[in-house]
Order: sequence, then C-alpha cells, then structure tokens
Amino acid sequence: MPQAAYTTEFGRITISYNHEAITGIRRSLEGEEDGIPGFLSDSAFTQLQEYFMGKRKVFHLPLAPVGTTFQRKVWEALYAIPYGETRAYRDIAATIGEPRAYRAVGMANNRNPIMIVIPCHRVIGAHGELVGYGGGLDMKEALLTLERRNSVY
Repeated sequence: MPQAAYTTEFGRITISYNHEAITGIRRSLEGEEDGIPGFLSDSAFTQLQEYFMGKRKVFHLPLAPVGTTFQRKVWEALYAIPYGETRAYRDIAATIGEPRAYRAVGMANNRNPIMIVIPCHRVIGAHGELVGYGGGLDMKEALLTLERRNSVY
C-alpha cells in the first residue's frame, strides 16, 4: 500500500492510501522512508496543515479504515464528535448501542488507523482526564488545546 511521510509541527506524519481513499494517518516511525506522495496523500496533508493552522474544522477526504465491524462502528462514532468537543469512552459505547463495552471502545479507539481525521484525540477518561493516545499524550493535549482555541460557541 502506498504511503508518504510529511513534516508537521507535530513531527513526521505518514499517510497511507490506496487508489480510492486514505487508509492510515499516524506518526512516522524512526528511520521510516518518505515513501511516494500521491494526490490523496497530498490532499490529506494539505487539509491537515489547514487544521493545524485553525482554518479547517471538518475534513473532506475519502476514508477506508480497515478493522472489525465493531471497530468501524466505534470509528464512525468518533468521526461524529464535533470539533472542539470531547466524549468519554462510556459516551461512545452508549452511542453505538453497547453501553457496557467502554473497555472495548477504548481498544478500538487505540487501534484507530486514521488519527486526527478520525478524532480519537477527542475521547477522554470518565472524569475528564487525558488518557492514552497513539500520538502521545503531549500531542493529544496540543490537539485539544488547538481545537478549544479555535472553537466558536
């Protein structure tokens, strides 16, 4: 699967894609090669840059995350969390009709292959604490701060 790495204010980000959609966005691995940019990865990077500058609140990209039916259901619920808002794992579990599955929601959240665009950073602990994020808690806090700063209520 083609992929390309880009430098952002949050470090290097690798964007994976197929011929029709974005399949992954993650922090680049140490020593990972740049890959080959394509129209979809360049489009995703442009939209990420706009997001980082506070100019974009909604992404318009074809997405094709690979996962189980349950994971995809969770990721759809994450995608629906509005910019600048947060939800607890139990909120997501209730949204997908599985109110006791908050731990499984946490695992699906952890396996989200398309960080930022599928905003798993907007999911927090039951008491408002920042918990687990594949990009690191520092990045999670920075993304939430960015969104709070640019939200209009």
